[in-house]
Amino acid sequence: MDEFITERRARQDALWPTCQLLPGITKLVEHLAKHKIPMAVATGSIRRNYNLKAVHHPELFDLFEGKVICGDHPRLKGLGKPRPDIFLLAAELLGRKVGEGDVSSLDAEGAEGKALIEERARGLVLEDSTNGLEAGQRAGMKTIWVPDEKLRALAPNETYGADCILESLEQFKPEEWGLPPYNS
Repeated sequence: MDEFITERRARQDALWPTCQLLPGITKLVEHLAKHKIPMAVATGSIRRNYNLKAVHHPELFDLFEGKVICGDHPRLKGLGKPRPDIFLLAAELLGRKVGEGDVSSLDAEGAEGKALIEERARGLVLEDSTNGLEAGQRAGMKTIWVPDEKLRALAPNETYGADCILESLEQFKPEEWGLPPYNS
C-alpha cells in the first residue's frame, strides 16, 4: 500500500503543474478584483497540492491576496466537504461574521441566528463537485455548480439542489447574482 501511495503521489506531483484553468475563471476573478468584491478560494486539496496547482498561474491566484483555505486547514480537523466548515472559514477570512456549523442548526427565530443566516446568504459558492455543492448549501450560501461534463453525464437531470448549473464559467452573468456586470 505504501508503494502505491508513493507512486501515486509522484505521478500526481508531475501532473499538478499542468492543471489548466477553467474557461471563464480569469475573466471572472479579474472582474471581481477590479470591483473590489471580496473573494477566497476554499479547496478540498491539501495545501501542498494546491500550491503545486496554483504556482504556474500567479496572475490569477495573486488576486485572492492569500485568502485560501485548503482541506488540511487545522480548524477543519480533517472534516472536509460536504461539511460547510471550509466555506465558513473562507467567509471568516473575508471578515464576515457567519458563525459555525450547518445552517440548519442556527436559530432562525433568534436575532443572532437570523443575522448569521442573512450574512451567509450573501455568500456565493462556485463549485465543480457534488460534495462542494452540498457544503455550500449546508453553509447557507448560494451555489452555482459548474460540473465536469463527464460528471454531469452520469446524472444529466440531477441538480443536487444547486441554485444554478452552468456548463462553463463563460456563461456566468455577474449581474444575475447582485454583482457588477462585466461591461462596467
